[in-house]
Amino acid sequence: MCCAHADTVGSPRSSSLKSSQPSLSTSPTSDLYTVSIEEAISYYWGVSPTPPKLVYRSSSTKRPYARPKGWRKFKEARGVFGHKLNAAWKDVGPQVRDLLNTHQMYWTSIDVVRFIADGENEYKKIHGPVVIWIGVFSGSLQGEDAFRASNEILDLLKGFDIVDVEVEFRESIYRRSAGPALLKSVYDSNPTVGVRRPLSHVLGLSIATADRPTAQGNMALYFAEGGDSDKILGLTCHHVLFETDEECVLEGDTSRRHVQLLGTDAFNDLLASIKICIGSHASSLEDDEEQIQLLEAKVVAGAGESVAKKLDKTRDGLDKTNRAIADLEKFYEKVQEEWSEPGCRIIGHIRFSPAVTVDDGGFAEDWSALELDNSKFKDAFQGNVLDIRTDRLSLINWVEKMQRRTGSQAGFDYPLDDNLPLRDTMTLERMQSPGIVDRAGETCIFVIKNGQASGVTIGRATGLFSFVRSGNTGLGSMAWAIYNYGCDNGHVDAFSKPGDSGSVIVGALGVCLLVVRRLWRLRMLRRCGGFGLALSNSFRMRIFVQLLAFISGSYSY
Repeated sequence: MCCAHADTVGSPRSSSLKSSQPSLSTSPTSDLYTVSIEEAISYYWGVSPTPPKLVYRSSSTKRPYARPKGWRKFKEARGVFGHKLNAAWKDVGPQVRDLLNTHQMYWTSIDVVRFIADGENEYKKIHGPVVIWIGVFSGSLQGEDAFRASNEILDLLKGFDIVDVEVEFRESIYRRSAGPALLKSVYDSNPTVGVRRPLSHVLGLSIATADRPTAQGNMALYFAEGGDSDKILGLTCHHVLFETDEECVLEGDTSRRHVQLLGTDAFNDLLASIKICIGSHASSLEDDEEQIQLLEAKVVAGAGESVAKKLDKTRDGLDKTNRAIADLEKFYEKVQEEWSEPGCRIIGHIRFSPAVTVDDGGFAEDWSALELDNSKFKDAFQGNVLDIRTDRLSLINWVEKMQRRTGSQAGFDYPLDDNLPLRDTMTLERMQSPGIVDRAGETCIFVIKNGQASGVTIGRATGLFSFVRSGNTGLGSMAWAIYNYGCDNGHVDAFSKPGDSGSVIVGALGVCLLVVRRLWRLRMLRRCGGFGLALSNSFRMRIFVQLLAFISGSYSY
């Protein structure tokens, strides 16, 4: 279950929680009300990636647990519709809640659910009865207490002429937030540094709308709403979120269109990347173990001090690799448990997304503003920073590619924590006369982006605007072309690929390639420690911002 409770009723010191032993105890006085460890673990198999443990079920006497024959059958949770309990729940629900409070149970959630299970074949499903599904904290409830509470709930239902509902208790935790907060950045010493970026706060987050999880793009920038508001908003492309070019203004809870972190493919790619990282570490274990055996034999044979030191170093490396594998496996389990449900990855909703048009200057306006869930960002948020870490480029590669001729503007300094902060914006004058010369003596603007499809890449911006036209709509506009960096040992990396839409492009010194026009002003977000935009007029007014290097599409050449 993704949803599990930060707000609870009752206390761990209450009478029903007097024992710290889990409900799987097998004391003689509670044997009639407890479930076996096997049933507790397997009863909800298939309901979620990490199924909850069963504590007690009122149907245990009527349908005793039987070990499944052959393969384990999966269950799926379904909503309840058209049942007598639906009409009565507005009265029954509060009374069930009050009953649990009276028993001082440390409960976390009360749901109404119906389970379906695998039948004799893949086409036949077994539909179970309606269940009042109660979540409790692990180890907080004894089977005997659950038995008494269940009987009282069943008696309560009889008063409403409902006799075909069962009661089940499970272990669970509920959080008010739709999912976990984004992760903080870590240094290279942390084994997860290379795989946690998609779940962190840095720019280039892979996003999708909750109703179109297979259409993925990126979030470009964070900005402030302005005034007295402390809301954090995000910027992306209209076409990342919508299939059509129609204007969309969404207000109120009922009309909200939610945006989630990582669409279907991106989340699967994240899991695969963690497995690959684990496999990479594991592949070196066998070599290290063989090396240790050889060195140990040499030490026994009387080899010198240098061999003994090498043996100690190899052992330390083996221990470090084992710890890294253990940390990555824990991280993989954490990602599956906390992020696998799409609802757990919701980070905000669309605030305003005007139709794609061409403004008076000939530039396409293809953008959407997202209102972000502050609770997901507040602990890790550092403002607008771009993670430029990539396995394709070493520190030496970065220096070589970004090196400028002596005498031109300040060179590129690779950030120690891999996060390049955005410090300024690009003006038209700087675009046309950058004052930067590469090693070959050519005027240049080196730019960097981190996109979902192609990752971290380096490109070269031009000093002139290009003209582009959509093959789908025929809409023509001007744009700032970014060319590939060039050939490297016979290989050319594309600067961007389909799926990079929404990525922000920055200069080597953290300059955001942004031209701000009418109704907007820039400010530094001191509270967030980064670069931001603040509204100076009503948010619903058309926003005249041109992200010239804000990727809204790509083309081959």
